[in-house]
Amino acid sequence: MHDDPNATCPVARALDLIGDRWSLLIVRDAFDGVHRFSDFQRNLGMSRSMLSQRLQALQDSGVLAQQPAADGSRYHDYVLTPKGQALFTLVVALRQWGEAFLFAEHEPRSQLLTLADGQPLAPLLPQDREGRVLASAATHVVKPATP
Repeated sequence: MHDDPNATCPVARALDLIGDRWSLLIVRDAFDGVHRFSDFQRNLGMSRSMLSQRLQALQDSGVLAQQPAADGSRYHDYVLTPKGQALFTLVVALRQWGEAFLFAEHEPRSQLLTLADGQPLAPLLPQDREGRVLASAATHVVKPATP
């Protein structure tokens, strides 16, 4: 039995893994095509030791993997694993929420566009199995019974 009231919560477990600012920004940059330690450091402006710790934690949790550099150099690349790739929806949801609520109407910001037509992505909306869009009031959480 767990004494932690959040032990059965998938949100709490996800936050334990990728909930700190740096880990999620590393994942974001990996989706943007950053693979090298030096590029992560330059983009994020974090210390070498902090970056090393976060990269190792993301590898230990199966979000990132190291592989030989694609250019054949002595360096290695950090790549998203399937578990890491599955975070794309979360990154897009955070981006869309930030665009909607954290920028003034004409304030400059980066944009995520499709490669096919250069258009912004459609808003992510929770749906039921039949495709109906749901608000939080139309859902409920079922918690496991405690012994």
